Amino acid sequence: MRLYVIRHGETVWNTEGRLQGRTDIELNENGIRLARETAEKMADIPFDLAISSPLKRAVETARIVLGDRDIPILLDERIQEISFGEWEGLCCRGDNYNVPEEFTLFFKDPWNYQPPKGGETLHEVCARTKDFYDELISKEEYQDKTILIAMHGCSTRAFLRSVYEDKNDFWHRNVPPNCAVNILDVQNGKAKFVAEDVVYYDRTKIKNFYDMKEKK
Repeated sequence: MRLYVIRHGETVWNTEGRLQGRTDIELNENGIRLARETAEKMADIPFDLAISSPLKRAVETARIVLGDRDIPILLDERIQEISFGEWEGLCCRGDNYNVPEEFTLFFKDPWNYQPPKGGETLHEVCARTKDFYDELISKEEYQDKTILIAMHGCSTRAFLRSVYEDKNDFWHRNVPPNCAVNILDVQNGKAKFVAEDVVYYDRTKIKNFYDMKEKK
């Protein structure tokens, strides 16, 4: 089994630095372009199926990458983005920063981050994405398949925690850039990285890259 795990393309809320979470925001014009550039580099990959978060930005990214391939896109709520509850829509970056002080733990000390009403902890996101991961790699019918998985920044890191050696380092330096691809080979129930956070476009074309080393 080979997995191509892609974060969705850029949205308006990404460029504005707003907490997006479960809010169902579509790709913006640049996000569509980045997904198309990524699709061009992935045009020869023989995908057998795709699995996507049900949120529009992930589904749209999957459709663009698949192009005219006549294969199914399955939706799974376990890989949708973390819920920020009543904080969704608030700005966590730039001059319009207006999130509560408690939000700083989301990046600085994620395991102790406490969400607002209606939100999720990182532990909860890791639990549901691990449930998805464990079920996925155990399916007999998928063992020889090449699968595209479209999700989000936080849910991608949570999903990949099942593969990372250091499971205490949640962010692994940064939030995955839009349309970043992590490639995994799975054999006998064990996954290993082929490539991490691959970006197939000029990274200066996005304004929302969040690098932990730069922000500390």
